[in-house]
Amino acid sequence: MSDTSAPVPGGAAPRVARVAFLGLGVMGYPMAGHLSKSGLDVTVYNRTASKAAQWASEYGGRAAPTPRDAANGADLVLACVGNDDDLRSVALGDDGAFAGMASGAVLVDHTTASADVARELFALAKQRGVHFIDAPVSGGEAGAQNGTLTIMCGGDADAFERARGTLEHYAAAVTLLGPAGAGQLAKMVNQICIAGLVQGLSEALHFGQRAGLDMARVLEVIGKGAAASWQMANRGPTMLDGKFDFGFAVDWMRKDLGMCLDEAKRNGASLPVTALVDQFYGDVQALGGNRFDTSSLIWRLRKVNPAG
Repeated sequence: MSDTSAPVPGGAAPRVARVAFLGLGVMGYPMAGHLSKSGLDVTVYNRTASKAAQWASEYGGRAAPTPRDAANGADLVLACVGNDDDLRSVALGDDGAFAGMASGAVLVDHTTASADVARELFALAKQRGVHFIDAPVSGGEAGAQNGTLTIMCGGDADAFERARGTLEHYAAAVTLLGPAGAGQLAKMVNQICIAGLVQGLSEALHFGQRAGLDMARVLEVIGKGAAASWQMANRGPTMLDGKFDFGFAVDWMRKDLGMCLDEAKRNGASLPVTALVDQFYGDVQALGGNRFDTSSLIWRLRKVNPAG
């Protein structure tokens, strides 16, 4: 393994040469692609092997049959899978990434998972002489494709610095927020904010349409004032048009909000709006909108009150 801890002139993050990427979904596929296009030696693993072979054909890297094989000889191992159980399956066991990582290597996990599993894997990594950083992302599929993600990290500062320069190939912001689990907790804050914002935006658009306003023009006006937000600018127009076949799926948001509510039970936080919006997303699922974008909360309002 190359020396990822060696200082780099000018204070830049340490260089790496070989990386592994585990999980090639709608986020991981383009993220791994940015690494290959930057000149890094990239080996990928995906549960569906044909997807890994497709990626290798497109980007020129190598597809590995197991996470362990992908991680063998890598300076950094990056993962972006579905949930806690998926993360454990690629990290642990005889074929897991930890089994193939050399001493001092770093596993950076981009999965939106629980803070508990982040702390668990951080401790297990320490026992094996490797490092673990929880690093969930925000920015959605478009952010992954454009290399403009925001990454929230938890873990040790030295391991973070080893990974930071590599993560910047597909991120606009990479920030260490505290010890293991801090990245996942910060992502929960992010999702709580989004849930409330999208419900408020949905109600506002629904109200305006029922009032007979030209809501496209209204968005142009209020988008320049105190009500402005990323959700309004990027989802407001598509919400008006009833377009929800893109972006972050309702099923994924419910998974995330479930983790937020579980964590709130442990830390004593009160999340009444989040709990209510989670129920509203449950309504969207019941209506068949499981794979709709999270902005489909307005679709629920229209279904409940079709006159609007």
